[in-house]
Order: sequence, then C-alpha cells, then structure tokens
Amino acid sequence: MQQRKQLNRMLGIAALAMLFSGSSVHAQSTGTTSATGSGTTAAQSSSGTSANSSAGASKGSNGSVSKGDQRMMKNLAEANFAEIDTGKLALQKSQSDQVKTFAQKMIDDHTQAQKELEQLAQQKGVTLPTETDMKHKAAAKALSALEGEKFDKMYMNQVGVMDHKNTHRLLTKAQKDAKDPDLKALAAKLTPTVDGHLSMAQDQTGKKGSSSGSSGKTSSNSASGSSSSGSK
Repeated sequence: MQQRKQLNRMLGIAALAMLFSGSSVHAQSTGTTSATGSGTTAAQSSSGTSANSSAGASKGSNGSVSKGDQRMMKNLAEANFAEIDTGKLALQKSQSDQVKTFAQKMIDDHTQAQKELEQLAQQKGVTLPTETDMKHKAAAKALSALEGEKFDKMYMNQVGVMDHKNTHRLLTKAQKDAKDPDLKALAAKLTPTVDGHLSMAQDQTGKKGSSSGSSGKTSSNSASGSSSSGSK
C-alpha cells in the first residue's frame, strides 16, 4: 500500500514536470515567432516606406515640368511632325528640284529637332505626341489634293513660310516664358535653324512671285517697302 502511494506521488511529480516543461517551450516558441514576425513586419514596413519614398521622388521629378512647359513641348513636337510629313509628301509630288531640296532639308532638320526634344522630354518625364495634330493633318490632306505648280506654291507658302512663322513664335515663347531652363536652352538652340528655314522659303516664294511669300517677309524687309513691292 505504501509503495502504491509512493508510486502515485512520483507519477504526479513527473506529470507536473512535463506540464511546466511544455509551457516553457510554448512560451519560448511564441516569443520567437513574435520576435520574428515583428522583425519581418518592421522590415516590410521599412521596405515599403523606402519604395514609397523612391516612387514619390520619381513622381516629383516627373512632375517638375509645369503644365505650360509641357504644352509648349507638345506643340513643338506636333510642328516637327507636320514638317516631316509634308516634306515627305513634297518629295513624292513636287516636280521642282528646289522644292524637293527644301523638303529634304525639312525632313532632316526637323527629325533631328524632334530627336533632341524627345531626349529632353524623357529626362523630364513628359510624354510627347507621336504624330501631328488634327489641324496640320487637315492642311496636309488639302495639300495632297494639289498637283504641279499649285502644289509647290501651296507647300512653300503654307508649310515653308506660315508654319515656320508659327514655329518661330513657339520657340520665342519658350525662350521667354518657359520655367524649365533646359527647355529654354533647347528653344534657343533650335531658333536659328527654324529662322533659316523661313528665310529659304521666303527666298523661293519671292522668286516665284508669290504674294503670300511677299507678305511672309520679316517686318524689317516689309519696312523697306521696295523689296516687298518688287516681289509681288
């Protein structure tokens, strides 16, 4: 009887020991899991914060170009595409070597101008159009319906003179009003090329006796009177 009581007592002590041992292991496991989870959460939080910060910085960089500057860049891109498209049309339709030479120069120079504009836009995070606007498309369509001398006259007056006057105004506005210094610099760089195109077009239309070409002369030439009158 005494031995049975002693055995029961030993079994009870062993059961208590196992119970406390299990509780200790569970507590340690829970603590480890909690610590690991907290560490993972902290790491994820830190990573997320870093990623958000990086994205925010990127967005800030892209958004640094003002709406006005973006609009000027898009207008310049549309003008470049218009010159390239009509230049290709002139190479196909014109029978004049002078007009074809002018058209090829428009393609070459405005392709280069567009390339530089696209490089700037990429740096600034600005998305440019990939084709010209509807107004220029309509003008090109009307031009494509003409043939021979009528085509040449319309091309040189409209594209050569008037469109380059408009592009000159865009570049002048960019140099004056743009907030971005790199856009100002590019506009200043492109202006002499566009002015050279305008002078070429005015010379050709003046030789052809185009009244539109005469009216397209610069204000200084118009002020001379005799030069404009003689070309009419």
